Amino acid sequence: MSAAPNALERRIAGQLQKFKDDAVYKRFNYLESPQAARVQMEGRGSVIILSSNNYLGLCDNPVVMAAGKKGIDEFGAGTASVRFICGTFSVHRDLEVACARLVGTEAAVSFVSCWNANEALPGTVLTDKDIIISDQLNHASIIDGLRLAKAITKCETGVFSHGDYAELDRKLAAAADKDVKIVVSDGVFSMEGSIVNLPALMEVCRKHNALVWLDDSHATGVLGTNGRGTAEHFGLHGQVDIITSTLGKALGGAAGGFVAGSAALCDYLMQRARPQLFTNALPPTVAASSLAAIEVLEAAPERVARLRENTALFRPGPLYLRVSTPPGRYSHFPGVLR
Repeated sequence: MSAAPNALERRIAGQLQKFKDDAVYKRFNYLESPQAARVQMEGRGSVIILSSNNYLGLCDNPVVMAAGKKGIDEFGAGTASVRFICGTFSVHRDLEVACARLVGTEAAVSFVSCWNANEALPGTVLTDKDIIISDQLNHASIIDGLRLAKAITKCETGVFSHGDYAELDRKLAAAADKDVKIVVSDGVFSMEGSIVNLPALMEVCRKHNALVWLDDSHATGVLGTNGRGTAEHFGLHGQVDIITSTLGKALGGAAGGFVAGSAALCDYLMQRARPQLFTNALPPTVAASSLAAIEVLEAAPERVARLRENTALFRPGPLYLRVSTPPGRYSHFPGVLR
């Protein structure tokens, strides 16, 4: 006989039912093949995917997949230790060098996700003498990271209206007494797809000696001629103070994220970031496939050009004419589903 539901389970049951009543309950689709332009979906058969983050087709790229297989052969399945004891492998160092090279910083440090990186950064480096100000539409991981930093360090936090750099200017002017001022913004805002006006943002920040932290998760591999992100898109590659990004979207090597910045910043995070110190690093196979994904992008920037061609193709006209075409018949849509 099962025990009567406790108070927590009764509350959860009610909330789950409300999700269903409000038509916001999520039902998951299960893939039975690698993530790609066309996948096998349980109960649905062959399905064209237009909603994933696999923008460059790297999730099932043979080179990326082979690197992951080689990684598990060379290094095993897991690290079995935190990094500072005996859980750092040479492939982690190689990956971090590649991440820094990609976004144009001195160094980078990897995390198990960009969410993890965004929570680690402000709570590790800020103090009660500092302030961090966030764009109103920033990603949830940044919001949570700032909440955590405020609770841990007692730093001051602030928000400015989306893209309102006049308001940001006023807030930074009012914070002139702060030792460290950081302004954080998405590169591409995930909820609406807009691109930050990075030149305007940097101009205001430089005026007030504020550091620019850019979360480029939705721009890495997408913006810029070579897919190096928002900074390259605006001709500012190598000029942003701190960049966080993910390895699991356009860089479809698997999962993980990173913080990129000065060598001193990354070294400090390695020494003191609790989400880095007290959990295992990326599994070596994931690090290896992510490294390969970056190297494939660097060697073949035409993938970024093809992405733009495909985007331009699918934007206009009735979409059903395109997605209803039988498999293998895309000669009149050059570039699609390669």
